[in-house]
Amino acid sequence: MRLNYSQKITVLMGRAVLLGLLLFTNMIAKSQQDPQFSQNKFNLLTVNPACAGASGLINAALLNRFQWIGFPGAPVTTVFNIDAAVGIIGKNDGIGVSIMNDVIGYERNISVTLNYSWRKQIGSGKFATGFSMGLMNKNLKPGWLTADGSDLINSSDPAVPDKETDGILADMGVGFDYEGKDFYLALSAKHINQPSFSYEQNGTYSIRRHYYFMGGYNIQLTNQFQMNPSVFIKTDASAYQTDFNLTLLYEQRLWGGLGYRPGDAVIIQLGTELRNGIRFGYAYDLSTSALSKYNSGSHEIYLSYSFSLDKRKTHKYKSIRFL
Repeated sequence: MRLNYSQKITVLMGRAVLLGLLLFTNMIAKSQQDPQFSQNKFNLLTVNPACAGASGLINAALLNRFQWIGFPGAPVTTVFNIDAAVGIIGKNDGIGVSIMNDVIGYERNISVTLNYSWRKQIGSGKFATGFSMGLMNKNLKPGWLTADGSDLINSSDPAVPDKETDGILADMGVGFDYEGKDFYLALSAKHINQPSFSYEQNGTYSIRRHYYFMGGYNIQLTNQFQMNPSVFIKTDASAYQTDFNLTLLYEQRLWGGLGYRPGDAVIIQLGTELRNGIRFGYAYDLSTSALSKYNSGSHEIYLSYSFSLDKRKTHKYKSIRFL
């Protein structure tokens, strides 16, 4: 049996998802510079500029993550994203802004990123390419102490700043996204220019290039229920981390799911979408690593609103990941 062009695209994309699973299933991250999230399907604009404007609506979203509750210096991350479909070059363009505040230990990062995407119909789906540019303010305020309470800072070590220091870094990223009828694939790279800054002791702080892959499939079980298996992979080319997720969706408005991050956590997700375009999601990470003895898990809260300025038309408000 000969396959038509659309069917060939579907088969190739499916094989790409399987290849990604085979390559990264057993790889676990040990350290990465970018913050970690559990509700990645709602937060793709943070890591992939190609997702800007994908829903065709104006979307505003706020996400707060409180990681490793009870652990001193644990990460706390807040993200605000807004994106919309526009017609700057073509009728399927998208723009977006991502603002993030990430605090971990003595380090605080504030970034503002502009995203632009353009998409084209390929087969039965749409292929998008995106580019991002932004600025990051990285602040280091050391205040470490040893077990006996003495100051750990040693001014003779140029790798450790002995006072507060910060720098402004220019940052760039690129991304690709393909959305078919029942599946999606996304691939992106952040910090492609590997920005760095120097502080007074001639020390240098640099950000490694990070790569992201996400793929998933939508399985219609009944008229009301849909199942969404997906995988999210992130790496800085030296450490890797994989999130496996399985979500059950009811009438496109209520969902619950389980996720597994090998070597790190089991994830529980719940959410709902109201008919006025408001969406709420919650995720709880139950730690399975050695850190589980020192924290009570991680909490992540997501809130978004989708709307259109065209009041003459009715729209189906939905996540771009619930096709």
